Amino acid sequence: MSQSTVKSTPLWISGVDERKKPSAGRRLAAAAEKSWRPLALLLVCFGAWWLIAAAELVEPYLVPSPGRTLDVVLDKPDYLWQHSWVTTYETLLGFVIAVGVGVLSAVVMVYSTTVEKTLYPILLFAQVVPKIAIAPLFVVWLGFGIAPKILIAVLIAFFPVVISMVTGLKAVDPEMLQLSATMGASPWQTFRKIRFPASLPHLFSGLKVAVTLAVTGAVVGEFVGANEGLGYVILQANGNLDTPMLFAGLLVMSLIGVVLFVAVEIAEKLLLPWHASRRDAAAVTTY
Repeated sequence: MSQSTVKSTPLWISGVDERKKPSAGRRLAAAAEKSWRPLALLLVCFGAWWLIAAAELVEPYLVPSPGRTLDVVLDKPDYLWQHSWVTTYETLLGFVIAVGVGVLSAVVMVYSTTVEKTLYPILLFAQVVPKIAIAPLFVVWLGFGIAPKILIAVLIAFFPVVISMVTGLKAVDPEMLQLSATMGASPWQTFRKIRFPASLPHLFSGLKVAVTLAVTGAVVGEFVGANEGLGYVILQANGNLDTPMLFAGLLVMSLIGVVLFVAVEIAEKLLLPWHASRRDAAAVTTY
């Protein structure tokens, strides 16, 4: 083969088309295609809720109408915002601590078989213990401040982080590790260039689960002992049979979880464009 022929040969393999970056219109259409089904399901659920309330199939003090719930949100926005911010702060702080401790624990477990065999059963035991059962102990030990709520959020969010990180670190192709060792890479270089980047897709899968569980953990801590937060709002509304406020608190809590989940998903697409694009659509088309 002549040199000119080699130079004129395309860089991609014959029979494979290079994927072009989608336009803004195509990205918008893809987002609409991805989101219309869950939005339609939400509309159906709200429609069923409205019909049940309008037909008075259930007593209003048990299931308030969407209109009454919306009125509560509009009448007391400052009240709900204040308590929502407290729960969000507890959730984010617990989530960040769980991520830091979980990633560090996973790295130590992967690089030390002794630590893994010692720590893994304890993690499993701690996960199966109901957090609502041990939450009162944290209140007794740490008081009624913010610490028990953060601790419960950490305990609930920690397990999916460490498990997903361990799975990601162990899922690296052994041939890549052998190649790096053959080329004289140090353990730190192998971790930084190969193991850690390859584990990030698994880690983000765990983070999306953990961030929603952290919301639950913060609210559970507020149920046990608090004077602020959405858990406190829900508990007070339940005691006063104020079901519109109770439903409003539940909806705001769900909204916080959805927003945080979407934030982690956006971070995944920004930090791992190669993984997100491969999941959204095939990078190449083969014949």
